[in-house]
Amino acid sequence: MLLEFHILQNHSPANLNRDDMGAPKSCFFGGAQRARISSQCLKRSIRRSDCFERALEEAKVPLGTRTRKLPALVGQQVEKMLLDNGVEAELAAQLREVAEDKASGFGNEKGNEQKRSEGKDPRTAQTMFLTDNDIAAVAQVIGAKALEVAQDKPDKAVKEFEKVKAKELQDTKELREWRPVTVDVALFGRMVTSPAFQDVEASMQVAHALSTHRVEMEFDYFTAVDDLSKSEGHDEMGADMLGDVEFNSACFYKYFSLHVDGLLENLDGSKEVAQTVIPAFLEAALVTTPSGKQNTFAAHNLPSAVLVEARPHPQPVSYANAFEKPIRGGQDGLVTESVKALVSHVEKVNRIYEPETVSRFWMSLDSEDAPEGVEVVGSLKALKEKVRELLG
Repeated sequence: MLLEFHILQNHSPANLNRDDMGAPKSCFFGGAQRARISSQCLKRSIRRSDCFERALEEAKVPLGTRTRKLPALVGQQVEKMLLDNGVEAELAAQLREVAEDKASGFGNEKGNEQKRSEGKDPRTAQTMFLTDNDIAAVAQVIGAKALEVAQDKPDKAVKEFEKVKAKELQDTKELREWRPVTVDVALFGRMVTSPAFQDVEASMQVAHALSTHRVEMEFDYFTAVDDLSKSEGHDEMGADMLGDVEFNSACFYKYFSLHVDGLLENLDGSKEVAQTVIPAFLEAALVTTPSGKQNTFAAHNLPSAVLVEARPHPQPVSYANAFEKPIRGGQDGLVTESVKALVSHVEKVNRIYEPETVSRFWMSLDSEDAPEGVEVVGSLKALKEKVRELLG
């Protein structure tokens, strides 16, 4: 089964997702410049959102960690393993440092250990999406080798351990076995170059959010003034700092496509976990906003309309072309005209192509604008329950 989420969300002035120059990301679509939020930005804001983490924590469903700091995480566990097995504290601390160096080689296929920067712990060459099981498995393999040299040659343990190649450790049979993944890895997938970890095919596709209309970038010119410039004995004029920041205001079309069978496969068939994850993801996709420049703009705006479609076959259909011709606000405003364009396009696509669907749900601030043949849902709570029921 395929679940698709189509969202219209209007944001007040903001700079939610910046490019390398600090400007709001944009692109051309339908021959016009549009505001854009990258799919990577959307995924991270959802994955790290309070409501998503809280829902999974309450259900005792763990999340993964995307990091280059595998060596430090492994080092902690290796040192504990050594101490628990009677290795002296001084030697355990020395072996921990070597273990961290070995773990730094787990971020690439060749097992090349990364050099320590002065004052910094070693890092892997690649940022990796890791689970607690992954970290524990690496620590077990490296720790077992450290313990072996500590027990066999305690006087030469550090030098003997330094001779061990990271590639030899990451090529061990134990690390090549399949390990269960966390729900965020199951949703968004991961690609790694180290043989110690398995690639995971994403079950969720996320489109870049596009404004339904043409946008013009604007600049906020700002100053900073010293509070004491007019204090007793001082009469200073002018500002202490001048600057500007680019921003825009846009109504975005967001599209998410979830291959439910792929998610279940990544979760080793756990339907119970899927029934927790998917409604939690839906809520996070609706109420979470990227954090870019939010202290400056506070553009925390909820969606105006949501369409959820369940299809029996994995044939996704985006409705982005509803906005190929930029929407013009007019008397009713951009949001209303965007909703009308989406509804019209949805009805045309379904009338002409007749794509097979299991269920279709619509939630909006104005329920009277629903597409033909779609069940209207009156609240987010009810929508989440409808989605949960689809999963059996």
